Amino acid sequence: MSAASLSFAGVRVRYPGTSRDALGPIDLRIAPGEFVALVGPSGCGKTTLLRTVNRLTSIDAGRIDLDGVDSASLDPIAMRRSIGYAIQATGLFSHMSVARNVAIVPELLGWDRARIAARVDAMLELVRLDPVRYRDRRPRELSGGEAQRVGVARALAAAPRVLLMDEPFGALDAIVRRELQRELRRIVAEVGTTTLFVTHDVNEALRLADRIVVMRAGAIEQCAAPLEIVDHPATPFVRELFEAEDAIAELRAAARIP
Repeated sequence: MSAASLSFAGVRVRYPGTSRDALGPIDLRIAPGEFVALVGPSGCGKTTLLRTVNRLTSIDAGRIDLDGVDSASLDPIAMRRSIGYAIQATGLFSHMSVARNVAIVPELLGWDRARIAARVDAMLELVRLDPVRYRDRRPRELSGGEAQRVGVARALAAAPRVLLMDEPFGALDAIVRRELQRELRRIVAEVGTTTLFVTHDVNEALRLADRIVVMRAGAIEQCAAPLEIVDHPATPFVRELFEAEDAIAELRAAARIP
């Protein structure tokens, strides 16, 4: 299944019992295969925006399109099975083996056993976990980094059109986190899935994203490529947020900018 385009037009969310919108209006277009990071302080609407894509959060106004089709017109179950979802807590089922965890969505889609088994092994290899060693392990037998790799493998198992990731590496130590950042960029480049990635870590966003959406109080402050945001912050808030010298230095070196 090919990567999908994703667009938000006038999207608003207001939670019951509140007097103002938690999100919106949001207008944003994401191209097929693009990696977009959502950054901003806690409570700014990053996760809310992410969860509107798979309709875990309902919108109160506006429209979200997947490849030009209004997501509200799609069957929510079928739609969610076409969207990968990875979160900080991994969400692995503790009573299931690694292989069964990765196989969840392909099983729900009715794939045959041989195809599922081949896909599980391919996904474990993609995240650099040896299928022979890891296929039959339980989540409790995994390190934090290994569990997150399995979570990514599961999110990608059914070749999703869109991959949603909500602080997937937030609970990991710095060394493991950096390793998984490199692995994720490699994986997404290899499979070409449209990716929407929530993080509070601007260094992570700078390292991973094709574009960064900076959010504040439910609205978009700036949406641009990493170096554009660094060199031309749209507001004082964006300028202050992106004082992240180590990642900036890496970006400049990669682009051969002094």
